[in-house]
Amino acid sequence: MKKYTIWFLLILLSFGAANIFASGDTASSNIKREKFDPLRDPAKDLVKIIKKAKSEKKNILLDIGGEWCPWCRKIDEFIELNPSVKQALLENFIVMKVNVSKENKNEKFLVKYPKVDGYPHYFVLAPDGKLLLSQGTDVFENGKTYDDKKLIEFFNKWKKSGTK
Repeated sequence: MKKYTIWFLLILLSFGAANIFASGDTASSNIKREKFDPLRDPAKDLVKIIKKAKSEKKNILLDIGGEWCPWCRKIDEFIELNPSVKQALLENFIVMKVNVSKENKNEKFLVKYPKVDGYPHYFVLAPDGKLLLSQGTDVFENGKTYDDKKLIEFFNKWKKSGTK
């Protein structure tokens, strides 16, 4: 009887371990966030975003990445889970996601911006669409996540001058 119990426990442990490894980094997959959409036309989207940014007197944050990118999802989820970071972002920027993937690299749109070496990547634009900054997000990382203080400092530093 002991022999069967041990085998049974080993089988259960094996299935549990397999499920843990198969699930990967999906613990936070239920977090509601805007996704990168390969079907969107960023040139058309930017025209609308510029109008909105001008009326709200905010800079624009172009968020460059894709659903294939774990760090792109991770920074989105980090922002969603940290109210002070999310508040600093939304108070200071109009955010526009630009998809880069096998389905749509958006090369025609991105050619007017500096080369991106990694994802996610941020471009800060003035309300009129003029490029102010090209920023890799690796500087905001803290181990396997992000640093809330660094993100808040960045969002506050790059808000449109003369606001608030």
